[in-house]
Amino acid sequence: MWSGGPASQPDTDAGRHRPIRVIVVGGSLGGLSAAVWLRDIGCDVVVFERSSVLLEDRGAGIVLNPATVRYFLTRKVADLRRIAAPIRALQYLGRDGEILSTTTTSWWSSAYNVIYRSLLDCFDRARYLLGEEAIGIEQDEHEARVRFASGRVERGDLVVFADGVNSAGRRLLAPGCTPAYAGYIAWRGTVSEEQLRPETFDLFHAAITYHLLDDGHTLAYPVPSRDGTVEPGRRLMNWLWYRNVDRPALEDLLIGRDGRRFTASVPAGFVADRHIARLHADARAALPPPFAEIITLTAEPFIEVIADVEVSRMVFGRACLLGDAAFRPRPHAAAGTAKAAEDAYQLAMALKAHQGNVPSALRAWEPGQLALGRAVVERARQAGDRLQHGRWQVGELVPFGLYKVSDSMMLEEYLVPSAVS
Repeated sequence: MWSGGPASQPDTDAGRHRPIRVIVVGGSLGGLSAAVWLRDIGCDVVVFERSSVLLEDRGAGIVLNPATVRYFLTRKVADLRRIAAPIRALQYLGRDGEILSTTTTSWWSSAYNVIYRSLLDCFDRARYLLGEEAIGIEQDEHEARVRFASGRVERGDLVVFADGVNSAGRRLLAPGCTPAYAGYIAWRGTVSEEQLRPETFDLFHAAITYHLLDDGHTLAYPVPSRDGTVEPGRRLMNWLWYRNVDRPALEDLLIGRDGRRFTASVPAGFVADRHIARLHADARAALPPPFAEIITLTAEPFIEVIADVEVSRMVFGRACLLGDAAFRPRPHAAAGTAKAAEDAYQLAMALKAHQGNVPSALRAWEPGQLALGRAVVERARQAGDRLQHGRWQVGELVPFGLYKVSDSMMLEEYLVPSAVS
């Protein structure tokens, strides 16, 4: 008869049941999602993040999905209207800045730093350890052992690698699987709404706005300010310009202003000045005036390399890959953060359903998350190929969604914690 609770297992040495010890490698959104859900079912969770500082400034805007915010709402810890901005319309602009098409929507957007801080506030900071880079893993039928560059060795019943597109876990467990460059990059940035001309603010502030080119596209939408403000006029306008770039040009773009060579992205503050000057000139020459305005007002944009990541397995004994460490979809489906959150939630539910039997829970969890990851990656790939090569039509509904297109739509009453059963 099971008697140890949903997330404990027999401790044969002590002759009693003990909490399942979980080592989470990676302290970004996927890792924190795993940490809070697993903690809440009774696991003993510790998060190890390789960065030596908190991840406040990583990323920019996030279009929310119910999976992204499930924890906040079911635990009734946040009113999403206080940390997200409404997107009431999808609109397409012509070359001169005229509106070509408008469709009513009910999307909500937030920012990486806002969601990150909110999740971190839900976890025990004493169990969130910075400056710990995983470099090895060993395991047997009873436990897993993770080695860190600091010399630390941590033992656990379960290891969750949620360490992103450059996952150390994927290199260790699935070394043949590497990101595949999609042939284009995203220039990204934010600018304060307070800096915009009134007519530009009026155009952008309640919508997600696209402009299509023959060889790329650009979009913009509002997100909370860095201090979390969601008041219109005091938020940030988040923008992206997807541009096709061949390999030699990519290698040049990835050399930062200090001579450092980057791989998956060039952070704000590190992009070479000559590349920023060229970006601003190209925006003035090729984009509608409102887009040129928000891009040229951005002094420190950053670069994200668009690549597909797709593993054939997510489970390796007592270790698993979660979120971008396993599947990294292109951003066009607005599902990367949602997929990581869903992986985390489903992992906790599987562990609970299997009464703390880690191997059994992982076997049950893997097929569904593999299917979801493959489907999202493929949908985003198809959208990206069309958007970047002039095959997307003005007025088309963009493929935002996790399990299906449009499941990112959320009515306002959904965002209130007290309305969640």
